[in-house]
Amino acid sequence: MADINLYKSWHLARTEHDAYTTEFEWALLRFHEAFQRFCLQVGSTSGLSNLTYHELIILHVIRMQDRPKPVTIIARLLNRDDIPNIQYSLRKLVNLELIEKVKEPHGKIHTYAMTPEGKKKVDRYAELRETLLTTQTSSIDRVDEKLMESAKLISLLTGIYDEAGRISATYSCPID
Repeated sequence: MADINLYKSWHLARTEHDAYTTEFEWALLRFHEAFQRFCLQVGSTSGLSNLTYHELIILHVIRMQDRPKPVTIIARLLNRDDIPNIQYSLRKLVNLELIEKVKEPHGKIHTYAMTPEGKKKVDRYAELRETLLTTQTSSIDRVDEKLMESAKLISLLTGIYDEAGRISATYSCPID
């Protein structure tokens, strides 16, 4: 149990549940920053130093399951709604010859697929990730069970946060 007295002066943690939620959110923020630094460093070591974090993640999504993907699927998989920013990243990845834009036969849809060079660099990333990360995490007691439970919780919370964000968009802004 959190000691609510430690949180009494914090506007985000007025109740014990607020305190637990806030602790989770801050842990998630710190984790995201560490994860982003890790991704960029491994990407740099893999020959992808000229990519931003978001470009690197888009590259991994395109490589996922070795199937070309349209921009709408990429956005959906990443829970993003900023299609113009994703398209900008895709153009950069095409210009760097890491992916290619492919027009689907008999349609207007374009998909994005890995080039041999892009696949080589992303596969190098995966090898480094295994060496540096998953070999270490595999020694944690019941790690796979904990990871699956955490993934389920975060997926559930993602839906709740998305819904709460949609609802909050209907609130009017108070006038000061």
